[in-house]
Amino acid sequence: MSQTPSDDMPAEIDFSQGTRGKFFHPGVKLNLPVYLDEQVQSRLAALANAKGMDFSALVNELLRKDIELIEVAR
Repeated sequence: MSQTPSDDMPAEIDFSQGTRGKFFHPGVKLNLPVYLDEQVQSRLAALANAKGMDFSALVNELLRKDIELIEVAR
C-alpha cells in the first residue's frame, strides 16, 4: 500500500484499537529536562560542591537571581 505525501503516519501503524486521551491528565505539571553545555555543567558542579550545595539548588538559585535582575532592569 503506497502513501500519499499528505499522510502523517505510515500505513503499517494501526491505531484502530487505541484510546484517545488515555494518558492525558489535565493540570499536570511537567518538569522538563534542561541540558547544559558540558563546560557550564562542569563549572556549576564544582561550584555546588565547593559550597556544599545540591547541584539543582545552585542552578535554581542562580536562575532566580538572574530573573530578579531582569525584572529590576525592566
